[in-house]
Amino acid sequence: MIPARMGSTRFPGKPLVDLCGKPMIQWVYERSVAAEVTDQVLVATPDQEIIDACASFGAKAILTSATHPTGTDRIAEVANSVLADVYINVQGDEPLIDIATIRAISKPFEDPSVLMASVYAECPDSEAENPAVVKVVTDLKHNALYFSRHAIPYPRTPRLQPLKKHIGIYAYRRSVLMEYPLWAQTPLEVSESLEQLRFLENGVGIRMVEGRGSVVSVDTPEQADEVRKYLATAFPV
Repeated sequence: MIPARMGSTRFPGKPLVDLCGKPMIQWVYERSVAAEVTDQVLVATPDQEIIDACASFGAKAILTSATHPTGTDRIAEVANSVLADVYINVQGDEPLIDIATIRAISKPFEDPSVLMASVYAECPDSEAENPAVVKVVTDLKHNALYFSRHAIPYPRTPRLQPLKKHIGIYAYRRSVLMEYPLWAQTPLEVSESLEQLRFLENGVGIRMVEGRGSVVSVDTPEQADEVRKYLATAFPV
């Protein structure tokens, strides 16, 4: 599932921004298909423009409510009519998402006790104090303990391992996904503005797997320019 909407505060219309001849949503869709973890990749959107764009390159898109506060809520709506055991949420602003990362997030579900999973990578020093880069700390069994925009854990003594940067891709079993919209927003979720904390605050464990972050995700027009430069180098005409 790829949640996407036109109403981004920082970059309105970004799912359809042109990136070297394709709308961004098409890049995300094609990389999701290339991961080959499922025979069904869907776009979930409240916008007819995105529905029409997806039809132009052969992707199936489903129209959802415009009132959803998070992408997870949007996916949960679609899950009411599209039945599956596990749903993978690939963010619609990740045109360069690593295919191996999509594959990695499916692996934890070989364990029937895993209800939800996400991905981390090593956080470079240059991003340690950037609140736009979310960090995660895990227990010894690779379950998330907490997510924060701060550089956690605080280095009261020298760190014994690198900071972990959270990569915004999620996977959920159907049972827990369908519960999510029924829960009120939680205090830590609101404080950090991180939807995944609602799961932790309701006692749902999140299994973390190591992956690779995107070269750049697109939150601003300037980042779209960065993606164009990368694509022009990686796939020269």
